Amino acid sequence: MVKAWGWLLAAAMMTVGVPALAEDEPRFCPTRPNLGGSSCTTEPGRVHFEVSTLDWQRDDQPDQREDHIVTADILTRVGIGKNTELQLDWVGYGRDRTRDKATAMVDTATGTGDVTFAVRQHLAGQKGKPFSAGVQAFVTAPTGRYPIGAGSWSTGIIIPVQYELTEKLAIAVTGEADAAANRSGMGRHLAYNEITGLRYKFTEAVTATAELSLERDDEPDQHETLALAALSAAWRPTKVLQLDILAATGLNPAAPHLRLVTGGAILF
Repeated sequence: MVKAWGWLLAAAMMTVGVPALAEDEPRFCPTRPNLGGSSCTTEPGRVHFEVSTLDWQRDDQPDQREDHIVTADILTRVGIGKNTELQLDWVGYGRDRTRDKATAMVDTATGTGDVTFAVRQHLAGQKGKPFSAGVQAFVTAPTGRYPIGAGSWSTGIIIPVQYELTEKLAIAVTGEADAAANRSGMGRHLAYNEITGLRYKFTEAVTATAELSLERDDEPDQHETLALAALSAAWRPTKVLQLDILAATGLNPAAPHLRLVTGGAILF
């Protein structure tokens, strides 16, 4: 944080060479609050935290209503190379409440969630160029019990691609394929999705993104296709701090009815 503020102070004091100042700004590129991924990596020697202060999801089905709440979902990103970063994500606390509509019985589970290890590699694109692409591989350890955690090991790969149509408007497509954990806690199955988003930059500090997500989940006892629409906004009061919010809604019966996420990111 001190280093970042030092850069900003130095920039404010400079009276010449203004076009070069952008090169001295810290590379601050949170993945949140979008549903999709990002190819942007943290600079070597810097640490980037992303936190969900509240992540609430409601799944309203004909026979039951489920409310899933997560707080203290903390993602740590560390730059280890010019275009490479390591990630560690941990869900600090979750609460799942399921109400059976026929019997009015309520089942509640609480606890910590899983830990996910990931490596992200930026493959193409540089500052000033419209196209960028990357790849991210991850593995999730079952440190939390279902339904807060997955209940078993899982792994997957994410491929994000972005193209800036104008200085303010960009389109992004993220593809993901997972060996996802079965709900039984035994074994894995194929799950894959594609997320398409449009990002609009109102100012250097305020952006908004609209996204459409299509996911196929081949759970052994219940194959499902889930469609979601999401709208998110981010505000950066400083060059190293972001506050954000996301709202998503299901577009078909299999998808969760509603999801709301608040949080932010900070760079050290």
